[in-house]
Amino acid sequence: MSRPHRVLMIVENDVAPLDTRVWGEAVALRDHGLQVSIICPKGAVGRSIFERYRTPYERREGIHIYRYERPDGSTSAAYVREYLVALLNTIWLSLKVLVRHGFDVLHVANPPDIFFPMGWFYHLFGKKFVFDQHDLAPEVFQEIFASRAHGLSARLLLKLLRVCERYSYRAADLVIAANESFRRIAIERGSCPAHKVSVVRNASALPQARFATPAHELKLGRRYLLAYVGVMGVQDGVEYALNALHKLVHARGRQDVSLALIGDGEDVPALRALARELRLDGYVTFTGWMASQDVAQNLASADVGLSPEPRNALNERSTMMKIMDYMTMGLPLVAFDLAETRFSAQDAGLYATPNSVDDFANKIEILLNSEALRLRMGSAGRIRAQGPLSWGRSREHLLRAYDNLLGQRCASPGADADTRGCAASVQVDT
Repeated sequence: MSRPHRVLMIVENDVAPLDTRVWGEAVALRDHGLQVSIICPKGAVGRSIFERYRTPYERREGIHIYRYERPDGSTSAAYVREYLVALLNTIWLSLKVLVRHGFDVLHVANPPDIFFPMGWFYHLFGKKFVFDQHDLAPEVFQEIFASRAHGLSARLLLKLLRVCERYSYRAADLVIAANESFRRIAIERGSCPAHKVSVVRNASALPQARFATPAHELKLGRRYLLAYVGVMGVQDGVEYALNALHKLVHARGRQDVSLALIGDGEDVPALRALARELRLDGYVTFTGWMASQDVAQNLASADVGLSPEPRNALNERSTMMKIMDYMTMGLPLVAFDLAETRFSAQDAGLYATPNSVDDFANKIEILLNSEALRLRMGSAGRIRAQGPLSWGRSREHLLRAYDNLLGQRCASPGADADTRGCAASVQVDT
């Protein structure tokens, strides 16, 4: 009997098993009969939800996890140091995994796009290299970091990021794209053959969250609760949500609405200051990171989910995980009219004119004023989240891509009709 294929997954910007996309893929591959190992950073000190994941090695649910200490920082020099430490530790730990467990596939999740040299090296020993593109690194730099680096240094860093992305595409035997926009970029900008690029969409990590019990005290004594879930960085546009709430409360006289900001990020101190400046102290709760069951309870208690990412080259092409969570919970949402956001949510959302605080507030108020509309949109979102955008569907796409990569049989005898057959490696959800 032949041994199972073995996969080594690498993630630099999150912790396993908290990175829901990486962990979902790892579990799917394990259940498909592959042996899976993961290399990732240790959880950050001082953040309770992360501190439990600081052991250098653990075997969790049959998956080997190796972790290293990663330095933090928000300056350009700090990111260079972080990535260098990550690369060196990952190379060392990959050799340890090779000796202890072995691997046939090196599966790298970005950002950053710095691990392609490992792909080249392990190609020499017959290993496959998978580039799992979670984000567009050049666009991330342009939207988040370009303002911190000026002139020649910014142009050089951007050029370096584009080179790293291009070589990551070239080194890959398989490119996994998070949505159709990323797939087009891989083909057009990365010159990847179409057959080498497969779409595996993000899906909610709260599959049972719809059974969560609402807690009315989370509404701070008011009739309605708005909710935002996720990272709060420069690119995430949480200030638009606060400014829209200011319009509702202080310009339109609505005293019946509060806002829960669920998550964390480097922009939180500025957002707290903005909330005070806008006289919203009694209307806004900053919860920090929460366990999934607590996130579920907050969303079960909410009336409208907010996705305030402004239009730019990054957000226009990105799939927001928070939208998947809102839809799974049957929560209608308000977002700016971005291509991938509209594709994901469709009838589950109202779409404001991009980057317009007034229209964002208008769309929130439309939903607050119509329970029937909220229920109809929430139902449409739940149906979509449980159907074409479910993790079960994405899992089929992932396993088929791996079967093609490894020359195995097609995955899952119970696959939906539109996901059967080995001929096409790319699936498009509708």
